[in-house]
Amino acid sequence: MKPIIDHIQITVKDMKIAEPFYDKLMPILGFDLARKSKGRVAAHDFDVVEYSHPLLIFAINSPREAFKEDTVHRRKPGSLHHLAFRAASPAEVDELYQHVKETGAIIVDPPKFYPQHGAAYYALFFKDPDGIKYEIVHEERKY
Repeated sequence: MKPIIDHIQITVKDMKIAEPFYDKLMPILGFDLARKSKGRVAAHDFDVVEYSHPLLIFAINSPREAFKEDTVHRRKPGSLHHLAFRAASPAEVDELYQHVKETGAIIVDPPKFYPQHGAAYYALFFKDPDGIKYEIVHEERKY
């Protein structure tokens, strides 16, 4: 098996806030909004919005009523720490930074080299309206 991720589903606090944000973000990350779909999974009582790309499906889900007021924190057990998308070059990270700012994302750290992650690790870190952390990164890797 190859370690390829097929789909990712992220639970957000409020779909009415999250969906417009992700509608702006996902095209920046290479997703075509024409391939966006919405649905309801009645058996598990949640709504879902899927952004499909031939390489990955990314989705946002509504929370369970019992958890919708919980604070999102990436250091809670079972939580997503952050999700990184790979850029083709440092210049692409810089270009995407301008577009990410326009989405209303919370910029955690602007594009720069992060030597603590590797000598050639160039990245941008930002959060969605719920505080879910994302990264756009470029690093030349030798395997």
